[in-house]
Amino acid sequence: MRILLLASAFNSLSQRLHAELRDRRHQVEFQLGGDDEELSATMARFRPDVLLAPMLRTAIPQEVWSELTCLIVHPGPPGDRGPSSLDRAIQDGRTEWGVTVLQAEAEMDAGPVWAAEPCGLPEHGKSDLYRNEVSDAAVAAALLAVERVASGTYVPQPQHGPGWRRTVRTRPFLRQHDRRIDWAADPTETVLRRLRAADSQPGVLDELCGGEWFLHGGHREPLLRGRPGELLATRAGAVCRATSDGAVWIPELRRRRTPGGPATFKLPAVAALGALLPPLPEALAPLMPDEGERPGWSDISYREDGPVGLLRFAFPGGAMSTEHCRRLLAAYRFALGRPTSVLVLGGGRDFFSNGIHLNIIEAAPDPAAESWANITAMDDLVAEVLATTDRLVVSALGGNAAAGGMMLALAADEVWCRAGSVLNPHYRLMGLYGSEYWTYTLPRRVGTAEAGRLTEQALPVSAAAAERIGLVDRVLDCGPGEFGANAAHLAGLLAASPAAQQRIAAKKAVREADERAKPLAAYREEELAVMRRQFFTPESPYHALRSAFVHKRPVPAGLLART
Repeated sequence: MRILLLASAFNSLSQRLHAELRDRRHQVEFQLGGDDEELSATMARFRPDVLLAPMLRTAIPQEVWSELTCLIVHPGPPGDRGPSSLDRAIQDGRTEWGVTVLQAEAEMDAGPVWAAEPCGLPEHGKSDLYRNEVSDAAVAAALLAVERVASGTYVPQPQHGPGWRRTVRTRPFLRQHDRRIDWAADPTETVLRRLRAADSQPGVLDELCGGEWFLHGGHREPLLRGRPGELLATRAGAVCRATSDGAVWIPELRRRRTPGGPATFKLPAVAALGALLPPLPEALAPLMPDEGERPGWSDISYREDGPVGLLRFAFPGGAMSTEHCRRLLAAYRFALGRPTSVLVLGGGRDFFSNGIHLNIIEAAPDPAAESWANITAMDDLVAEVLATTDRLVVSALGGNAAAGGMMLALAADEVWCRAGSVLNPHYRLMGLYGSEYWTYTLPRRVGTAEAGRLTEQALPVSAAAAERIGLVDRVLDCGPGEFGANAAHLAGLLAASPAAQQRIAAKKAVREADERAKPLAAYREEELAVMRRQFFTPESPYHALRSAFVHKRPVPAGLLART
C-alpha cells in the first residue's frame, strides 16, 4: 500500500512505524503536519491509499478525511478521548492502559475503531513509556489497522450503538494547575507521578531558587530527608528535593520563558541553576554498590553476575555531554579492572545513546569549543571499547540509538537490541560528518556500499532490518522490562561457551592486524579534520540545524541540501 505518515514531528513512534512499514514492503512517505497546503500538494503527488497519523497536534482537514481513510493513533484505550490521555493515566497512577487506532472524523477521537491493543504502565516517565510499552502497543495496533484497510472487507467498530460496550470518557487538556506539586503536603508517590507524567514535555512548573522553572523527570531517593521543598544535595547534574515524606531526584530543569524573551530549553538541573544553586553536598552513589546497599538513583552503575560485568548508563534523552562521556569512560575502565570475561555495555530499557549533548552545546559560551570537547570525549570512550582485547564486549540496546551513540554501540564485539529499538546510524540531519571511528566500524559490519546508503539516506532502521544487514547481531523479542535480564542471561551463556576464550584470542589478533593495516588514530584524525571545519566554521549548517533542533524550530529551507 501507499501510506502517508502525517505527524507533528518525526519522533520515535513515527520513525518506528516508518521503518516497520517499509520492512513490510509498503511505500511510505512522511509529511510534517500543520501546513494544509503542503499536505494537499503531497496528497496530489503521492496519492496515498491510507493516511496514518501516529502523533498529531493539529486536526486533519475535512477535505482530506472525507475522501481518504485517515487513521489516528490515540495513546489511550477505546473510549478514552482527549489530548492528555497518557499524561493523565500516569498522573492518576494507572497501571494498565492501551492504544487505539481510530478513523478521523469531525469530532476528535470519536471515529470508528480499526484496532486497539492493551499495554501496561510500569513506574517510569512518560517519554520512556511512550518509546517502549506504548510504542509496542501502537505499532501492533497500527499494523493491524493497515492490514484491515488493505483487506477491503473489515468494518471498523463505531463508538456508539448496540455493538459498543465501552464507556466513553472525554478528558480535558492537563494544564499546569492540575500538575502542580504541593511540596509541603504531597507524599513522594504523588510527586513522582506528577513528575513522570510531564518528564519530557511540558514539565511541571514550580518555583525554585527564586525563579520559575519547569521540572523534568523524577527518581525516588531512599535515604536523604529534609524540610519539604528544600534542596538537599546534587548528584550527576541532578538536584535532590525533599517531599513531605521523603525526597526525589530531578535530573533536568527548563527556565520559564519570560514575555518577549528568548525560548528556553532543558538542561541538567545543576547547570541550569548555575550561580543560583546554593552550596549543596554532592551525594555520590557508589558505582558498584555492596550487596544490600540502597544508594538510590544513579545514571551509571556496575554490577557482576559471575564472569559477566554489567555496566549500565541512562542519560536523559540519550544525550551524552562531555562530562557524561568522561564519567562513563572512568566507569568502563573500572569495569576493565574486574575479573570478567564478558562486559555488557548498556542493558537499560530506554535510550542507549544519541551521541553528543546538543542542549549543553547550545547553552555553552562557545558552542564550537564545547562541540569539540564533547566529540573528543566521545572518541576517547569509543577508542577504549575498541582497544579492549582481554574480554568480549556486548552492546545491549534496550531502546533507541542514533548518530554517535549508534557508533559507540558498534565498537563492541556484539550488538544486541530489543525488537522495538529504532536505530539511526547517521549524522547528516545535524549537518555533521561524524566521528566515533564510524569510518572503521560501520563498513566493517555492513560493507562499504551499505554504510554509504545508511549515512546518506539518513532513514531510521528497524531492529529486524538492522539484523538482516548485519548492523546488529541479535534481536531480543521481549518487553522493555525484560530486556536487561534477558541480555544478562545471554551474556552468561556467552561467557560459559567453550568458544569464548578462542574468540577473545582471535579478537586480539584481528585488532592487531587491523592496526597494522591502518591505525585507529588515523581514522580518528581523518574524521575529526572534517568535524573541526564543521564546528569552527560559523556558516556551517551544523550550527543552524543544532539551534533549530534544541529550540524546536522548523529547519530553515534548503539547509539540509548543503550538508
